[in-house]
Amino acid sequence: MFRRTFWFTTGVAAGVWATTKVNRKLKQLTPENLAATATNKAIEAGHRLKDRAVGFALDVRDNMAQREEELGDALGINAPVDPELPAPRRYAAIENRNNPKYVERPTYSYNRNEDH
Repeated sequence: MFRRTFWFTTGVAAGVWATTKVNRKLKQLTPENLAATATNKAIEAGHRLKDRAVGFALDVRDNMAQREEELGDALGINAPVDPELPAPRRYAAIENRNNPKYVERPTYSYNRNEDH
């Protein structure tokens, strides 16, 4: 008698456990739950990607500044300036037409198909 009661109780417990497990899994597979899970995972992935990108950008910026410093030292740009030497000249990127040194040069067309 005790053996039958034991196995009956064990079967009932296994049935309750299996039913609970299946019901939980079915609730997880509802469309609303799947959408919420996908949204949460996408947000987490976005945060991880943003953190990595920010870290990468900071590393690139630090290494860029270090390399510029190395190049400046190698080229002598960062060296102290001798006070006896004149200041280095700076040329304008765009010509100043108001400057008296500016001479307008005639433009020639080299197009052979143009009427003369």
